[in-house]
Amino acid sequence: MKQPIETEAFVELAPGIRRLTAPNPGMMTGPGTNTYLVGVEQVAVIDPGPMISSHLQQIADLGNVRWIVTTHTHPDHSPGANRLAELTGAERIGRRAPEGPHQDMAYAPDHEPQHRDVLEGDDFRLHMLHTPGHASNHFCYLHEDARLLFTGDHIMNGSTVVIDPPDGDMADYLDSLAELKSEPFDAIAPGHGPVFDNPTEVIDDLIAHRLGREKKVYDAMVANPGLTSMELVPHVYQDVSESLYTLAERSLLAHLIKLEKDGRASQRDNTWQQA
Repeated sequence: MKQPIETEAFVELAPGIRRLTAPNPGMMTGPGTNTYLVGVEQVAVIDPGPMISSHLQQIADLGNVRWIVTTHTHPDHSPGANRLAELTGAERIGRRAPEGPHQDMAYAPDHEPQHRDVLEGDDFRLHMLHTPGHASNHFCYLHEDARLLFTGDHIMNGSTVVIDPPDGDMADYLDSLAELKSEPFDAIAPGHGPVFDNPTEVIDDLIAHRLGREKKVYDAMVANPGLTSMELVPHVYQDVSESLYTLAERSLLAHLIKLEKDGRASQRDNTWQQA
């Protein structure tokens, strides 16, 4: 199922499953946001992407679009949903945006799914799995017959997922990853980058990476008590350019908050120390 990433071109990943990558490449989006089209006679569009008229028109021109499904409401995934609904009359399925920055507050779903709801078309079944962590309203979608998991930004190919508190939660993220291992799928279709054909290895590596980073955060905090999260960044992210420190601080803070929940760290006046 490995396929190169092409923007503005439909790529068939499996019978009845196509990918159309939006032309919005960047540091946070890689080659662009992947939109997936599931079904033939009745099409479910997973993550219409940003408000790019040419991208949305390509989707609408296919016809048969009945559902528009979003993984979450960050600005590179859901803003095209309302316009695509106008073009196609399709039903919007996804959770509303939580309060906070970097959210598509205009997103207006017609239906808000619950964990393990099922969307059934003429030739497919999508199981809806609530996977908070990157975003509190994040869902992954499991194609029953193809055994393919659409992961949005829960699992990406080519970059590490940013966990940005307060809506991003590292404990939830690790729990959601662990729970996915019990689901029946053979490949991962991420929101950015090509398909993964080794899902168990990918998830195990992600968990190990996060726990390894957590240990570095804990050790740095113990060795340097009384620092703010930003002051801890150079002690933890020696492999990261200073230009990315602001971004790194968000994930570092997420680790500190998890350590606090675990009873291993405490916060006082925005500084951190061992509990």
